[in-house]
Order: sequence, then structure tokens, then C-alpha cells
Amino acid sequence: MTDVNTADLPAEYRELQTVVREFANEVVDPVAYEHDRNHTFPYEVVAQMGEMGLFGLPFSEEYGGMGGDYLSLGIALEELAKVDQSVAITLEAGVGLGASPIYHFGNEEQKQKWLPDLTAGKALAGFGLTEPDAGSDAGATRTVAREDGGDFVINGSKQFITNSGTDITSLVTVTAVTGEKENGKKEISTIIVPADSEGFVAEPAYDKVGWNASDTHPLTFTDVRVPQENLLGTRGRGFANFLSTLAEGRVAIAALATGAAQGCVDESVKYAKERHSMGRAIAEYQAISFKIARMEARAHAARMAWYDAAAKMVKGKEFRREAYIAKLISSEAAMDNARDATQIHGGYGFMNEYRVSRHYRDSKILEIGEGTTEVQLMLIARGLGL
Repeated sequence: MTDVNTADLPAEYRELQTVVREFANEVVDPVAYEHDRNHTFPYEVVAQMGEMGLFGLPFSEEYGGMGGDYLSLGIALEELAKVDQSVAITLEAGVGLGASPIYHFGNEEQKQKWLPDLTAGKALAGFGLTEPDAGSDAGATRTVAREDGGDFVINGSKQFITNSGTDITSLVTVTAVTGEKENGKKEISTIIVPADSEGFVAEPAYDKVGWNASDTHPLTFTDVRVPQENLLGTRGRGFANFLSTLAEGRVAIAALATGAAQGCVDESVKYAKERHSMGRAIAEYQAISFKIARMEARAHAARMAWYDAAAKMVKGKEFRREAYIAKLISSEAAMDNARDATQIHGGYGFMNEYRVSRHYRDSKILEIGEGTTEVQLMLIARGLGL
């Protein structure tokens, strides 16, 4: 793969970009407002994304994937997020947080059982890390999985879990305390919990500020019994595995945020050329054109940041520092561009049927989810020895 931060995308990536861009504009956009307004999950869109192979982009063909890489996934996410962040996050979470843990840490039997439907978009999986009092702090994890014969019996709760309560959700991977280490710290492992397990409940969906067509629930586990064969990866390595998953996920979420930032640019350019004030298109006023120019600069910088992180990941190089930077830059670009785009659109920018208004609501979570801005700054600073 070429260094995409210094050269044009190779042909196969450009072709994917074109296909997904057309799909976003012709299929996703016409229904985005209605799904957002009604808080409904876009099953018909997800099904078509599955048929296109988008859920299998970075996975090997052995498990039904497309044999691509995370750059491919990022390109698809950027194009989708220009139009609808809810659809983009459904793909991002379905791949990066749902299927990836099974792909990276599952044994062969687990991969063969779960991955074909996940990579085909016929099923979705959730990523159960966050709890009411625990997220980045592994020591605060309260969900417990005790051994009982050949089973784990799980009790606890998770919150803010994407793709966890849809009609096609097949499983949730959860972190749970499975014992105590020699140093007295909690032993945290990852366990696959099928969605139809008795005692596993996806509570009523959240009433969110944005991402209204994305599925997000709190989860409760009451004496949920699963076989010990559902242990995912090495016992006691659950939190480490989730941190590895999050590192990759930050590259994907940075691509999504870049798409949101660029979508705000595209909508603002179009509107500024069409909207007239005092006999002139507002694009002719320097205050507007300079604002849009700054928006474009933010989107470009964000794109270069996530391209750089993805290129290093694909080549097997250490990429976490670049992922932190990409997540930081892109999420701030999305939020800043959404604010400016709403201002440029004036009163129309406050109307939900306009893309920029939805970006204004949707983009804030990009500075919070999969590691807050403050967490990214902390990690970058640590890397500098501070």
C-alpha cells in the first residue's frame, strides 16, 4: 500500500470511495431525516450495506470478509458520515467493536460460529465495556462472572452499548471480573454473551441528543449463564484486549468524524452559492468564504491524520500515537465545522431536515465516545514523557 498521506489513493480504494459515495447519496440520504426524526433503526439500509460487503471490509475471505483493510473501512465510513452519522456509526461499531474482538481474539470455533453472519451484515454485535462507574478505569469494573460447573454466571450492567438491542443483534462481548490476580487486582476477562441468553436484557433505548437512528442501550445481566467455552481470548486479558480493540476503533471513528467535518464543508459550499443576500450570493462575502476555507482546512488535516494512522496500522507498525492524534483532531474538526456550518445556514441550520443541523447534534458525541478528548490528550502527553 502506498503512503496515502503523500500520494493519491490506489485505484481499488478510489473505486470503493465512489461506490459508497453513490450509495450514501442515493440510498442513505433519502431516508436519513425520517429515521432521525422517528428514532428508528435503518434495517433496510443496513441490509444493503451487508450485501455490498461493507461489514466484511477488513476481514479475511475465510470468514466471509472482503479481504480488505482498515483503510478500506475508513474510506467507507468517511463517505457514509458525510450524509448520516447514525448509519456510519452502525457500521463502525459493527465492524470495529462488534466483529473485531471475535476476529482478533476468538478461537477457530468461535470465529466459524459468529463471524460469517457478522461480516455479512446479517447480524450485529455489541462491545460491553462501559459501566455506570467504569470506562477507562478497569479497576472500577463491577460486572462479575463466577464459575459454576462448566459455566460462567454473569451479573452486572453495562451502559451506552451500540448495536446491542436490534432485531439482528447476535451477541455482546463483555468485560467481567473473573477472579483476583496475585497482586490483588481484579482479573478481568472477556466473555461472549449470546443475545438470546436468559437473564440478559437490553433495557429501553436511550433518548439521545443525536445519532437518533443508531441503536444504543443500557444492558443488565442477571444470573446469565454461558459456557466457559465462551471465554474470548486469554483469561485475565479482557481489558488489555479491549484496549487493543479501542486503538483500532479510534482510527475508524476518526474517519467517521472526518466525514462529518467534510460533509459540513460540502453542504456549506452548496448553500453559500445558492443563498443570496443584498443581491449577492453569500459565497461572495469574505466572512463566509473565509469561514468555509477554515472548515476545509480542518477536514483536510483530519483526513491526513487518520490516513497516517491507518497506513501504519495496515503495515503492522505501531500506530497508537497516531490514532490518538487522529481521534483528537477529527472529532474537534467535526464539532467546529458543524457549528460553523449551522451559522452559515442561518435559520435553516436550526431545522432538523438539513444535514448540518443533524451534524451539529451528532458531532458532539465524537468528542466523547471511544475515548474522550481529555483521554486522548492524556495519552498523547504520556507518550511525550509528561
